[in-house]
Amino acid sequence: TCQGDRSQQRMAPKPDANAIIEVTLRVRGGEVPGGSVLAPKIGPLGMSPKKVGDDIAKCTKAWKGMNVTVKLTCQNRQAAVSLVPTSSSLVVKALKEPDRDRKKVKHVKHSGNISLDEIIDIARQMQHKSMSKTLAGGVKEILGTAFSVGCTVGGKNPCDVCAEIDDGEVTIPEK
Repeated sequence: TCQGDRSQQRMAPKPDANAIIEVTLRVRGGEVPGGSVLAPKIGPLGMSPKKVGDDIAKCTKAWKGMNVTVKLTCQNRQAAVSLVPTSSSLVVKALKEPDRDRKKVKHVKHSGNISLDEIIDIARQMQHKSMSKTLAGGVKEILGTAFSVGCTVGGKNPCDVCAEIDDGEVTIPEK
């Protein structure tokens, strides 16, 4: 039996207790994520997946049934849960659809209607993530998301609203 050099067979060092570690997860709102999802990510940090899962479920109650992104900020074996809004989840929430059971209802078509004012509000919330310099560009990004979700904006196709913004028929206020 060849054991090789013992100096190369060390365990990884323990994580620093005072270090702030951020873990980002995509979970279903209002539900406790499975231990198999959480354990590989937070187990090495010395935290209980069950306790963190309960915290996530409590934080995402308002987003029940939707996929949302959650950021865990871990320090001293304590996790602070914060919700990171994504444009698609904000658009689906703006549709005000009723809650549904994901085990019974699958492949839902989001065929609702959103006002342009709601799209502008979503663009303002997402401005920190936007690659656009102006709010009008951010609104066009959210209109693209609305198109991919499958809803209409003010009774029109989101692509048509985008073209109207380009032509100057619709003006987007900066403030």
